[in-house]
Amino acid sequence: MDEVRLRAVVPAVVGVLVRRGAPFAAAEDAVQDALVEALRAWSREEPRDPQAWLVTVAWRRFLDAVRAEDSRRRREELVDAEPPPVPAGSHDDTLQLYFLCAHPSLSTTSAVALTLRAVGGLTTRQIAQAYLVPEATMAQRISRAKRTVAGVRLDRPGDVGTVLRVLYLVFNEGYGGDVDLTAEAIRLTRRLAAQVDEPEVGGLLALMLLHHARCPARTRPDGGLVPLAEQDRRTWDTGLISEGVAVLQAALARDRLGEFQAQAAIAALHADARSAEETDWVQIVEWYDELVRLTDSPVARLNRAVAVGEADGPRAGLAALAALDPALPRYAAVAAHLHERDGDRAGAARLYAAAARAAASLPEREHLTRQAARLRAEPAG
Repeated sequence: MDEVRLRAVVPAVVGVLVRRGAPFAAAEDAVQDALVEALRAWSREEPRDPQAWLVTVAWRRFLDAVRAEDSRRRREELVDAEPPPVPAGSHDDTLQLYFLCAHPSLSTTSAVALTLRAVGGLTTRQIAQAYLVPEATMAQRISRAKRTVAGVRLDRPGDVGTVLRVLYLVFNEGYGGDVDLTAEAIRLTRRLAAQVDEPEVGGLLALMLLHHARCPARTRPDGGLVPLAEQDRRTWDTGLISEGVAVLQAALARDRLGEFQAQAAIAALHADARSAEETDWVQIVEWYDELVRLTDSPVARLNRAVAVGEADGPRAGLAALAALDPALPRYAAVAAHLHERDGDRAGAARLYAAAARAAASLPEREHLTRQAARLRAEPAG
């Protein structure tokens, strides 16, 4: 079984152990032990039912841990009540496990981090990068979260908003990182939309679909980034766009606007434009106004400054940018874009170079470096 397939069954295995009564932290530890055993045993021959094999081995590891702690009464109850093996595919605990990790005893940040680690299968380093914090800080956060839930039966569902934020982070990690979780995030959000009467779930699903539709156009053959304005829109997936727009319209019709619906509306306006020049930037600014009203997010304000620069001119965009903290991620890149549009090529080149030095990923750094080099090489017009 390859790593991707193995990662896909791990959440279900953890979920089975939790449903059987294992505390979350103990269940995760037992599954990790089973994975180590699988790497050894499966090198010779893979079992016919890998999920059932992992469940059986992980459950035994959990019972061994209970015995080691001299939990005689609890051990006997668990052994007596042990259910028969669960065939793979007969019950999908993955979505429920997302809810369980969004437990009321955890802060939102800890719930998201723990879910990304336990369910999403991301490393501590990848989660730290998503949060823009040092890896050691994230490791401590996850350890504290596990200690918090160590003695808690996770039988109360968490907040839907927390689950949505988890799914969105998983989607973004799958889109921009070295772990492909995009399809899994979309699958889980589809399931959530079918089970939860909440328009924001539809908003998130629409946002994912609309963003994923542009995936083929986002990178060059050499792996370089292609900005939205330069993408070949003929390669966008029109089926995903149509589905995303339909899901968004159904969510907006509920008249309970949320941040994911607002973001999806912005993505839909980009998808609706046949070319970058035909983009309805005025409407996009209006949607960013709604998003800022809903979230007061500095990132939303930063993106709004870009939209204002397109709708009302670069100087209006720079004025909107001036009210924001220059320490914001991508602030220098946005400033560079607006300065270039305003004719300040030298200033834009310096800002692109500064943005490249602060870039969080190699593709982004290379793109910004090329932008700076382009402006320095081209003669002023």
